[in-house]
Amino acid sequence: HIERALIERLGDVGRKLHTGRSRNDQVVTDVKLWVREASDRLDGLLRDLQAALLESAERDRDLILPGYTHLQRAQPVLAAHYFLAYVEKYQRDRDRLADCRRRVNVLPLGAAALAGTSLPIDRDNVRRRLGFDSVAGNSLDVSSDRDFALEFVFDLSVVALHLGGWAEEWVLWATTEFGFLDLPDAFCTGSSIMPHKKNPDVLELIRGKTARVTADLQRLLMLVKGLPLAYNRDLQEDKQALFDAFDTVSASLELAAALVRETRFRKETVAARLEDGFLDATTLMEHLIAQGTP
Repeated sequence: HIERALIERLGDVGRKLHTGRSRNDQVVTDVKLWVREASDRLDGLLRDLQAALLESAERDRDLILPGYTHLQRAQPVLAAHYFLAYVEKYQRDRDRLADCRRRVNVLPLGAAALAGTSLPIDRDNVRRRLGFDSVAGNSLDVSSDRDFALEFVFDLSVVALHLGGWAEEWVLWATTEFGFLDLPDAFCTGSSIMPHKKNPDVLELIRGKTARVTADLQRLLMLVKGLPLAYNRDLQEDKQALFDAFDTVSASLELAAALVRETRFRKETVAARLEDGFLDATTLMEHLIAQGTP
C-alpha cells in the first residue's frame, strides 16, 4: 500500500522502497523510531509529575508529617521531604529511560533480511537523516534484536511500581483511620449502595495497572526466550505488549500529576495526631547521647 502510494507520487523511484532493504530491518527501524518518540513523551510526563511534587513541597513546606517504617510511626518528617522523596524516584526513572534511549538510537537499516546487501547503500546518510547516533555493527544480531523493547518495558514497569506504591500510600492516608488527605471528588466515586462512601477509584486503578505493565514485560521476556538468530515471525507479537505498557503508564502519569496538584492535606487532623506514637523518641535518645549518656 505504501509502495503504491509512493509510485503514484514519485513514479519509478517509488519502486525502490525495498531496494537494499527487507521488512526485517524496516520493521525494527520503525519500532525504534516509535520507542524513541515514546521515551521523549514519557520523560515529559515524568517531568510534569516532578513539577507537581515540587509545587506541593513548596506549598506545604512547613507541614510536619509522621514518617513510617513497617507502617509503624517512626520519626517526624517535613511534608516537603516526603514529596521530594518521590521526585528522586521519578528522576531515576527518567535517567533509566534516557540510558535506554541511547541503545535504542542505533540504526538497523542496511541489515536487510539478515546478511546486509551488495547494493551501494549509504547507511551513514540514512543515519543522519533519521537522527540515529550510530549504525548497527552486525546484521545477524540487529535483525532479531528486541533487547531495547525489553529494556524499555522494564523501565516502564519500574515507573508503574513507583506509581503503585504512591497510590497505595494515599489510599491509606485518605481513610478515616488516617484522615490525612482530602482527595478531590473528581478522582473518586460514590458507592452503589452506601451514601456515605467516597472511594479512591483513580488511585486504586493506578495501583492495579502496575500488574498490567509488569505482565507486559513478562510477555515480552517469554516471547524472545529461545529464539534463534535473525528474524522470526514470533517477533510480530511484540507490538501489543509494547504499546499497552506505554499507553497504561502514560495515562497513569497524567492522572498522578493532576492528583498531586489538587489533593490537600487535612493539616489540623495531621497536627492533632503528631502527639501519638512517640515520634520524638529517637530525637530524645540522640540528645541524651550528645550529653554523654551511653
